[in-house]
Amino acid sequence: MTTVLIADDQPMQRFGFRMLLESQDDMTVVGEASNGTEAIRLVDRHHPDVVLMDIRMPGLDGIEATRRIVTTGARTRILIVTTFDLDEYAYEGLRAGASGFLVKDAQPEELLAGIRAVASGDAVVAPSLTRRLLDAYIHHLPQSAAAAAPPQEDPRLSSLTEREREILTVVGQGWTNTEIAERLHLAESTVKTHIGRILAKTGARDRVQAVILAYDTQLVAPA
Repeated sequence: MTTVLIADDQPMQRFGFRMLLESQDDMTVVGEASNGTEAIRLVDRHHPDVVLMDIRMPGLDGIEATRRIVTTGARTRILIVTTFDLDEYAYEGLRAGASGFLVKDAQPEELLAGIRAVASGDAVVAPSLTRRLLDAYIHHLPQSAAAAAPPQEDPRLSSLTEREREILTVVGQGWTNTEIAERLHLAESTVKTHIGRILAKTGARDRVQAVILAYDTQLVAPA
């Protein structure tokens, strides 16, 4: 059973989400929040598998709420669902640690599939889209001495094998598992194993965060 918390400042929107989710045999709604502060409190209380997070809410917005939830190390995954489909919102949400991004006019089956994907550890946003977002908003990335250091000096990469570093690089470039398998002459199951190890070693929550890691450590440069 996948547990879901709904965070949205519109009561009718929350009601609609609840009706849809509770019509599914494998989902249950554990709470509703009307702002980011309340969402953080309810995550701490209920430890849901997934939060449906609106972006624009009074007080603490969904982006900052996502950032604070992720910082706690909670296992909860964040799926941002908003009426605003501008790339900037997607970029900020993913940088904050969200595992997915959907707009509210998505079809019900898309939303349900997104929740199931995020709950299972997958990312809803394609890596190629993540790369496009990062290329578009690369000027927002923090500029520091650490960011200027050679990639091999970043502690998050120190435990990766040469092959894992290679695969993280091409994941950052937006390659799918099938493309990686074909171009590097590997079985797709082997690629999945490598990616699982990369996520475990680097602490990246999912494939989207792995793409962001590849940018942060300069394994991948903006196109």
